[in-house]
Amino acid sequence: MSPSAGGLVVFLLSVQVIQSQDGWRVNYDETEVCAAKGSVVGIYCTFTHPSGLDRRDMKNILWFTKEKDGEPVDLRKDPEYSARVEYRCSKNSCTLIITDVRESDSAEYKFTLKTTKPGEKYTGSPGVTLSVTDSGFQVQVRRSDSTWLELTCHSSCVLSDRAEYVWYKNEEIIKRGSSLLVSSGSTDRYSCYLRGSWNQRSPAVYGPQRPSVSVSPSAEMLEGGSVTLTCSTDANPAANYTWYKQDGTSDPRLLSEEPQLVFSSIQSSDSGWYFCTAENQLGRKTSDFISIDVKYGPQRPSVSASPSAEMLEGDSVTLTCSADANPAANYTWYKEHEDSPRASGQIFTITDFTAEHSGNYYCEAQNEMGRSNSTLLLITSSGKGGSTRSTAALVSISVISLVIMILTVLFI
Repeated sequence: MSPSAGGLVVFLLSVQVIQSQDGWRVNYDETEVCAAKGSVVGIYCTFTHPSGLDRRDMKNILWFTKEKDGEPVDLRKDPEYSARVEYRCSKNSCTLIITDVRESDSAEYKFTLKTTKPGEKYTGSPGVTLSVTDSGFQVQVRRSDSTWLELTCHSSCVLSDRAEYVWYKNEEIIKRGSSLLVSSGSTDRYSCYLRGSWNQRSPAVYGPQRPSVSVSPSAEMLEGGSVTLTCSTDANPAANYTWYKQDGTSDPRLLSEEPQLVFSSIQSSDSGWYFCTAENQLGRKTSDFISIDVKYGPQRPSVSASPSAEMLEGDSVTLTCSADANPAANYTWYKEHEDSPRASGQIFTITDFTAEHSGNYYCEAQNEMGRSNSTLLLITSSGKGGSTRSTAALVSISVISLVIMILTVLFI
């Protein structure tokens, strides 16, 4: 029977113990067994008997931890061990195998033989003490200097000085010993086990792989919405995460030291390039950049006129509209009190300007997120010294009535 794939580590302290009497002898390979909860344990012994007996004279061979009415209770019949124990016995040896070890299994285990002769039996005493712990076998990481890391096998068990550790790099044995030096930043996987522990290895330790970044929701990011960026990687010990934003050519700006970067109400100013790092004691890796593009409707457009100084009648005037928006806005020009647009596009040019062109103009900026109107641009013409001139100026809707009053006075 092979150990279960999910089993933890069993540590055996190999100290040979021989109990003998009148030709009877039981030899335990270890006095103590230290096992991690959920692992597989094997306790091994060999035995001899007086020369006058042969195998047919042996009525019963069993392992036990407790007695009832002076008789040992066979573990195979003990409800606490139901379906978890197995005996592998041959002519002069017997191994007790316990699967899915529990903390309640901590006890002294003894091997006994009964013969066909009434009352004749022999028990190897003292037996083997099994201690079951919650924690298994771990690799501890300590930085030796800026270049090297020291890995050490560790267990909650108290092990003898004769304990022998075996180190794996990925899937190859590379060294025997209690510690191992590795270079910082290595992406290899290191694990270890104790000889005699049924080849159950510790969990591997390794530096982070290149982190991946996910965005939720993955659809369009609308201004004011909630957006979460998540950084993840495979690493043991678990990685620590840091989020940065790259602002132009300056150094990246640290934003968060959590796996997730959360925007509860994302704004247009949050658009840009982001990346995260993942780091543990064995190394550090950086993710690819991710672009955040926040969609928003046009802000209030600004308008300008060129030339902005006085114009002779017959000249041209060019009106320009601009608004911050994502995606870029489309523009439409209107004259006040008219339903039909005068022009479309960011630039509106009036050629051969006459008095009939005088009036209030405004532009509308629109994209799929919304629309916004500019303030009014008042374009007027006035007669001066027998000639007609035109003037363009930006005014707000609230002062239009005042301008009209001033113009009325000038013409009286």
